[in-house]
Amino acid sequence: MAHFAKLGTGNIVEKVIVVSNNIATTEQAGSDFINKLYNTRDVWKQTSYNNNIRKNFAGIGYQYDQQRDAFIAPKPYNSWILNEDTCLWNAPVAYPQDNNRYIWNESTLTWDIVEV
Repeated sequence: MAHFAKLGTGNIVEKVIVVSNNIATTEQAGSDFINKLYNTRDVWKQTSYNNNIRKNFAGIGYQYDQQRDAFIAPKPYNSWILNEDTCLWNAPVAYPQDNNRYIWNESTLTWDIVEV
């Protein structure tokens, strides 16, 4: 099955739908099919669960970045940095590599241990 993301204002994903591979033999064929089905002229971009196209699977609220040809999730915290290779957000401090659970603290820019 092929997945398509509907882009709205600012290239923000509004909807993700599935189209049969028999119909969506190309991205354009899938987009044309969807627009004919809904009688619209919306912009649709193909996305993939396997992340083999456009870096990440599109989700509602994600933004499609034309320069990177990638779907990018909303930035979780102001301090986080976009990894240009993966188009995923990374904390400015690496997640601790131990057996504890942590939550990001934006005010101190640290990982705080979660007490269980």
